[in-house]
Amino acid sequence: MNRRVAVRGIVAHDSKILCFRLKAYDGKPAHDFWSVPGGGVDVGEALLPALKREMIEETGIIPVIGRLLFVQQFEWHDLEQMEFFFLIKNGKDYLDIDLSKTTHGATEIEKFEFINPAEHKILPEFLSNESFADINTVSATKFFNYL
Repeated sequence: MNRRVAVRGIVAHDSKILCFRLKAYDGKPAHDFWSVPGGGVDVGEALLPALKREMIEETGIIPVIGRLLFVQQFEWHDLEQMEFFFLIKNGKDYLDIDLSKTTHGATEIEKFEFINPAEHKILPEFLSNESFADINTVSATKFFNYL
């Protein structure tokens, strides 16, 4: 079984988090769910530079990366996926995203907005059970294992 490592940014504002709906691109189908920004870590790439790269590619905004909030491990088809979710501390900077100024956003993202994950279909599902009212006070990293 192959393993894929991904990084994700949790951008919180007013108890909501920044989420994307991805459109069909590069032979991939459109998604009917919301997800947080991020993507795959290249071979030999460290987690934090990968997250910075992904956030800039998708939003055009340089993230101020905070601490590790969540780790998720799961199987999808014949792939073991490991995802690391980091707090993005400059949430207000993401209130005005211009996808036309990104390298990937206009191609990949159908829609973006700050949403309450408890009120929408979001993946990963564990985010629907988290409170984002004051994400800075979360005391410990949470681990989710679905193997």
